[in-house]
Amino acid sequence: MRTERTIYLDYQATTPLDPLVLLEMSPYLSESFANPHSADHAAGWAAARAVEEAAKKLSDLMRCDSDEIIFTSGATESNNLAILGLRKQISRRGRNKIITTRIEHKSVISACRASAEEFGAELLYCDVDGNGRLDLGHMQELLSDQVLLLTFGGVNGEIGSVQDIAKICDLADRYGVFVHVDGAQMPAAMKLDIATQRAAMVSLSGHKMYGPKGIGCLYVDRSLQQHLAPIVFGGGQQNGLRSGTLPVPLCVGFGKAAELSGSAEEWSSLSEKSAKLLNALYSIDERIALNGPTAPDRHPGNLNVRFPGISAEDLLATLQPKLAASMGSACTSGIPEHSHVLRGVGLTEEEARSSIRFSLGRFTTERDIEEAAELVASAFTQLDCLGVMEPY
Repeated sequence: MRTERTIYLDYQATTPLDPLVLLEMSPYLSESFANPHSADHAAGWAAARAVEEAAKKLSDLMRCDSDEIIFTSGATESNNLAILGLRKQISRRGRNKIITTRIEHKSVISACRASAEEFGAELLYCDVDGNGRLDLGHMQELLSDQVLLLTFGGVNGEIGSVQDIAKICDLADRYGVFVHVDGAQMPAAMKLDIATQRAAMVSLSGHKMYGPKGIGCLYVDRSLQQHLAPIVFGGGQQNGLRSGTLPVPLCVGFGKAAELSGSAEEWSSLSEKSAKLLNALYSIDERIALNGPTAPDRHPGNLNVRFPGISAEDLLATLQPKLAASMGSACTSGIPEHSHVLRGVGLTEEEARSSIRFSLGRFTTERDIEEAAELVASAFTQLDCLGVMEPY
């Protein structure tokens, strides 16, 4: 996909809005503007029906019931609700431990730390291997009847690692541990019911699946809802778990995005496109390497590539404004930083500084791939000749 001047290869940061999603949203951005919680008139009833239909589309995708879908502002809020929502359960049943990993999205890690610092939880980190896969042996050592929650990403947003959710849940089930899966990156990589059929909670974000920004959801198993405390208070909407007036256009768009969510055919096509780009990048220089796992244990659109001896920041700057890719993590201010994920899977600081994530998606074309490879080759050659990367 191209914007006016840019080949866009940063789909894991955000996806473009699918035109069919925009079309579905349009009426609710203009004439159908009523509050879905206005129960005294037909306009409010129509808005409520639109939200209910959106929840039904999401529940169809996730293979759950629509009353188990809690709309939020995005996966960050969903992750916070899943983790901090259990704060009243800490030690209530003799359980005060939370297990996560050091390669999770910052909304997971930060919420876990807040639970530890403010509510007395004991935070445990499960090891991961060099491909970002959870070490199940170490997890088995950490699990006990004192663990309240296990939280992790189903698909890693930086190196594309796909976790064995079924095996992880099997281990957690032995001890009655609640499992939360950050599923934000899953729709473009795998079926969501792999998570919802086993985990107690699963987070999604609209803008990671060709829907609008500012909307997400948390699947919460019905049996858990009575134990979850809200983090947003007000009128008691959504079973009292998340107050506030629901944004009807965003809910409608999110529902349509769920309806259009990726198929096995789309994932296979995306994997082929990624392989083509990776082979083109390999041909630039024999030192270039892939971070993370290979297919099929990888997000089909993810390529996290290391350019030894080259600063990723300089390479990306040289590519502007013609190519959009990412160094990986970004802090809350939006300033790029060296990836905690890459360091977490064993890369050195220098290796992390030389790595770029290219993420392809639904609208990436063959021409985009060919031109992107040419642009990277030219920029790499230019910087390699200059020897721009200094020892860290």
